[in-house]
Amino acid sequence: MSAPDSPPLTYSVFAHLNVEKTGLYRAVLGVFVAERARFVISLRPSEIYALLPSATPTEIDQVLPQLRAWGNLDDSPDSAEAATIEEFYQRRRLYQLSAAGEAAEQALTVFGDYLLRPGELQTTALHDIAELLDALLPRLADSPPDDAKLLQLLSSLVARFEQLTSRAQTFMRGLQSTVELHGISVEAFLAYKERLIDYLEKFIGELVVATSRIAEAILRLEGCGLDLAFVACARRELADALAPAPEAFAEAETRWRDRWAGLRRWFIAGETPSQAELLRARARSAIPALLTAVSQINDRRASRADRAADFLSLARWFAEAPDDGACHRLWRTAFALTPARHLRINSETLAERSARAETPRTSWLQGAPVWLSPRLRQSGRNAPRGVASITIDRTAEKAHLLALAREQAEQIERARRVLTAAGRRRLADLGPFGDASFRLFLDLLGHALSQRPDRTGPIDIESADGTLRIRLEPVPAGETATLATADGEFTGTDHWITIEPVH
Repeated sequence: MSAPDSPPLTYSVFAHLNVEKTGLYRAVLGVFVAERARFVISLRPSEIYALLPSATPTEIDQVLPQLRAWGNLDDSPDSAEAATIEEFYQRRRLYQLSAAGEAAEQALTVFGDYLLRPGELQTTALHDIAELLDALLPRLADSPPDDAKLLQLLSSLVARFEQLTSRAQTFMRGLQSTVELHGISVEAFLAYKERLIDYLEKFIGELVVATSRIAEAILRLEGCGLDLAFVACARRELADALAPAPEAFAEAETRWRDRWAGLRRWFIAGETPSQAELLRARARSAIPALLTAVSQINDRRASRADRAADFLSLARWFAEAPDDGACHRLWRTAFALTPARHLRINSETLAERSARAETPRTSWLQGAPVWLSPRLRQSGRNAPRGVASITIDRTAEKAHLLALAREQAEQIERARRVLTAAGRRRLADLGPFGDASFRLFLDLLGHALSQRPDRTGPIDIESADGTLRIRLEPVPAGETATLATADGEFTGTDHWITIEPVH
């Protein structure tokens, strides 16, 4: 049995978004949506008048037929309130949202929610994804497969993963805007800086640990007949269809395979780095960018000169200039690009030039005289006398920053020596680590695990800056290693690890 031909889709229901009275159209449709949520099916114009007092009855009488013409509303004769024969024969209509109009309102709601969604780096989503993957493994052993549970688990996994990626994308876009200081005051930025850096560092650490766990779970599932889960999900999705074609099963199964491939690319590197690795690198690069922005703010405050702010003010003055003449005067004043004959321009000079209708091509002989400063005539200098501005001595601050940078470099170097001196050891034999050593170790471990193509083989890779080489070899028994750190214990699958400098 083949489905009847569907009518062609039209998109005139969105036409009201790009017309002059968009606000009024949206307000009227908003009344229908609100009443629909209260299970009110249709409305009379008089009821819309009462619910939308900001619009006049005449405006609403004009809007309703137009929305009907665009397909947002359906109408039907209204004879319920007719008290006389004359009223009965008058053209009175009941309006309700059409199917296309209701779909358009739902689409606009999703569109608005998507734009206004908050940006987050969801560490909880990483844990949830790992838990869902662990829960999926025993379901693959069911015989026969439980289609409902498999679909529920994979649907939850996809939904959580989509939320993680979309929120992270929104957050990174907002972070870039924050770093560039668009739309945020300096005071707010400085107050936000510390919390933001802690937030990024926490997420980077959680991402390193979760990526390894999730990658191992993905590889374990792929080795246990995951394809059966895709077939089961397709079968469950089409269980209520009247007569699904074989192509429908194939398309549904392909959709689930594509979703899984996206999840796999996110946590396991192929020919290109994994998305988790890219996100981690971008979050890490945001921290020095943030610190650079803070340094620029301090420099602006110290020197009391902000070229960007000056140009923005100048652009605003140009935009607010009443006419072209004012713009030309502002240009000459701001950039001192006046010709030599205009050594001194004041209101009297401008008034006289305007009265004479002078142009830049007016001859010196025919133009108004140019007034020179008496000081320039007497001393040959036009600069005012007085004590020069005091230059603020920043020697102490620069020395403090230099000391901090030197101390940080020494900490990193000590951490490198600790890790390279350990030689080839199992993870369980390392530690205890200090804060700097553990951060460097976590960074190297996460980089190595994210580049590993499978969970069974070793990996030999250089660090992101190319100064260290990391070699990870799996332990056959698959034991668990626990390391003591300054913040607690770090637990993961045990490996042989070798870290050595690159010469």
